[in-house]
Amino acid sequence: MANEFYEQVYALVRLIPKGKVCSYGVIAEALGKFGAARQVGYALNKCPIDLPAHRVVNRKGNLSGKLNFGDDNMQKLLEAEGISVKNDQIVNFEQHFWDPIKELEI
Repeated sequence: MANEFYEQVYALVRLIPKGKVCSYGVIAEALGKFGAARQVGYALNKCPIDLPAHRVVNRKGNLSGKLNFGDDNMQKLLEAEGISVKNDQIVNFEQHFWDPIKELEI
């Protein structure tokens, strides 16, 4: 069973709108865990299958969670939501970035 931090990560990831992405570090920061980007990654590595974890990328917009999805599934899921990906990187990353700290006024 996931610990409380993992559950908090999952709850926040569920709020990422379709067509938007967030980063591991910003999720950690929004949860008050500065510098815990890797722990967010560990949580997503063990996440429920219905979690939209494909919407979480690294701080540069790179598809760093591909191991969890297979070779190109992460890209396919993002592209199905209208996000272009080229060379494993989100095209126009800033345009697609969702910041829970600003959006939810955390």
